[in-house]
Order: sequence, then C-alpha cells, then structure tokens
Amino acid sequence: MQRYFVEGSSWENEHLWITGEDVHHISRVMRMDKGDKLIGIHPELGPAICKILEVTSNHVECCVEEWLEENRELPVQVSIVQSLGKGDKLEQVVQKGTELGAYSFIPYQAERSVAKWDDKKTAKKIQRLQKIAKEASEQSERIRIPEIHSLLSFQELIHLTNEYDWCILAHAEEARRKSFRPLASMLEMIKPHHRVLVIFGPEGGFSEKEVSELVNAGFLTVRLGPRILRMETAPLYFLSTLSYHFEELRK
Repeated sequence: MQRYFVEGSSWENEHLWITGEDVHHISRVMRMDKGDKLIGIHPELGPAICKILEVTSNHVECCVEEWLEENRELPVQVSIVQSLGKGDKLEQVVQKGTELGAYSFIPYQAERSVAKWDDKKTAKKIQRLQKIAKEASEQSERIRIPEIHSLLSFQELIHLTNEYDWCILAHAEEARRKSFRPLASMLEMIKPHHRVLVIFGPEGGFSEKEVSELVNAGFLTVRLGPRILRMETAPLYFLSTLSYHFEELRK
C-alpha cells in the first residue's frame, strides 16, 4: 500500500488532507480515486490505513480506518556527518542511508572537499536532499523522515559533540594500521536509544589537522573493515553493520 508523510497541521478528527506534489503522485501516477486506500503517516502518531474521500487538483481528502502499530526505525539514533563530494555522491548517501535507517544527515565542508557550495547552491541542494530523504523513507516504509541539516563548516560540527552519547571518526587510515579499534568493539559499547554522531571524510580523506582536532574533541577512531572504502560506501557499511548488530543478532 502506498505511503505518504502528512504534516501534523493537515490532520483533524481522524481526517487528513494531502497537498503538494503528492496529489499529482496519487491521482496521476498511482491513478487512485475515491474509495481507494493508502497509508498516511502522522509525524507523532505514526502510520494509519486511510480511505480516500475526495481527489481534487490541489488536495486529497482521506479518513482514517485503522492506526497501525509498526516501527521500522533503528533502535540507535545515528547522525551521518558527510563531507561534500563530487557529482551525486551525497545524494546517494542520503538515499541509501535513509533506507538503512539513518536518523539525520549533516553535510559539511572538509578541507579536501572537491565540491564547494555557495549560499544559493546550498539552499537548492538541501531542498533536493530533503526530497530524496522523503521518497526513500516512503519506499523503505519508515515512520519518520531523516532531518537534513544545513551545511556546516568543520569548526561548527566540532561543537556538536555535547549533543551525542558517542562521536565516531571513520578514518580510512585505521585499515592500514596493525593496531586499531574494530567497529565490532565500538558496537558493544553503544546501547539502544543512544545518540551516535559519525563523521566521514571526502574523496581525498581527512587532513592530519582535521583528525587531530576531531580526536581532541572526543571523537573515537574506528576501522570499517580491512579495505579502503569509497566516500559514498563507508556510511552504508557503518549503517548496515549497525542494523545487523541491533536488529538481527539481538532478535
């Protein structure tokens, strides 16, 4: 059944009104009409099976038939801090990372970032990433959309450490060392409901200065396996491992 996130202000007395681009998707793409059913997702109450009462050019009115008890969210809140990359790499991270359960995404400008965003480009990029996160959340049947933060400088993200239980630095150099902290040992310390901030570098990796500042700020370095991963692969490795550890091994 097709799913749509509907903001809280559009719900009233077991009725909801879907507006915006989703109207076109419901009426033109899915060819749904009065009497058809869909799943509407309330930002606080979660998903509900809803029957369509009316379809117009600017809204779809529905009524709730049944509230669903389901939760496909990771038991750990993981914020992915990802440097800017070439092409659509950041879009790939947001799309696939959303499917894998990321709680939020924080783009930042690293010292070796090839891509550069000006103010005008930043607004458009964030809007685009928000749309990707919404569509990926609907596709993967999540009950919340990951937040896409505004672009941060490296120094700004350093100040986020106090908001999290764990701050992790996914450093490629850990794969080359004989002595390292494996991700498995890190996962044993993380508990359900913990907030985790994990930072990934650009194509050229972190500079020595950035690594030093992150470690001094309290970030713990971890190894993501013995191989060197691409910028867009590393966050997905981390999230997949986390999902397996908390959602499959512990069942």
